[in-house]
Amino acid sequence: MPANPKAKLVENILDLKNIAQAPTRNGFGEGLVMAADEDQNIVGLCADLTDSTKMGDFARKYPGRFVEMGIAEQNMAGVASGLAAIGKVPFITSYAMFSPGRNWEQVRTTICYNDRNVKLIGSHAGVSVGPDGATHQAIEDIALMRVIPNMRVFAPADMIEGKKVTYAISKISGPCYVRFTREKTPIFTTEETPFEIGKAQVFWHEAEGKKSDVVIFACGPLTHNAILASSVLENEGIGVRVINMVSIKPMDTGAVIAQAKEAGAVVTVEEHQISGGLGSAIAEVLSANHPVPIEFVGVNDRFGESGEPNELIGHFGMAPEHIVEAARKVINRKQEI
Repeated sequence: MPANPKAKLVENILDLKNIAQAPTRNGFGEGLVMAADEDQNIVGLCADLTDSTKMGDFARKYPGRFVEMGIAEQNMAGVASGLAAIGKVPFITSYAMFSPGRNWEQVRTTICYNDRNVKLIGSHAGVSVGPDGATHQAIEDIALMRVIPNMRVFAPADMIEGKKVTYAISKISGPCYVRFTREKTPIFTTEETPFEIGKAQVFWHEAEGKKSDVVIFACGPLTHNAILASSVLENEGIGVRVINMVSIKPMDTGAVIAQAKEAGAVVTVEEHQISGGLGSAIAEVLSANHPVPIEFVGVNDRFGESGEPNELIGHFGMAPEHIVEAARKVINRKQEI
């Protein structure tokens, strides 16, 4: 199996029946408590969704460091900026559609313009929120956040990586945004899987003796779909690499350019609008440094819909078979050039 041994992923990564699953937001809950145990300046603010966003364990363990803000996301951002100004490290949580969706101007002006050390946690991102429907499915949040100066943006691939990201951002100064999902998804990284802010990780590479025909840059839980797709492509004799782009901003531009140069064809995968998200960020880097054919897998200029999570992933063209199709298409384009 061509999973990269240096990535130290789970052995049953392709076994959908037996692989452990949990929402990525669970990793936030664990990581926040772990960080708070070490830093008494960490405080938590939530907009009436404490248990849904998994801030509940922190609130119960450190009630004196937790504030329930009510349904007031704009006020929450302003209060967090003030707390950061006096040396606290505020983590603020809500559904991503409401924070940073509803309070974008306050995030921009009170937090980022002042370069305040506030950590935004956007839960229930993507169409996999499912039955909550279009109004609650944040599929624009990466675009909203990565355009703001001083803001860092992360999309962890599973619960364990979510815990690592949460802990890591508690140790750096400045605004950070992390998007988390509600639905259970495969836990395919391990505690030993490397993670570093600003670094891409090769999760899957072509079998020994093959060359790389296409590279897939993915973020969030759909990274696992990219790996499932790569297994299919490898069985067809196609050399594939899957790069986990948990750190969208800052982006590992060196790795993006080097991988694109070697493969000559790129697919991007994200549970987000194609415009403004990971795919746009990759295209910006490559258009300026090494243009290659690219196919984008994501939501294509549409609002979400109500439905079951996996049903919606398929409906919007983000299932493994759609990634396989995109890879074949971009390889054909490369061969035509």
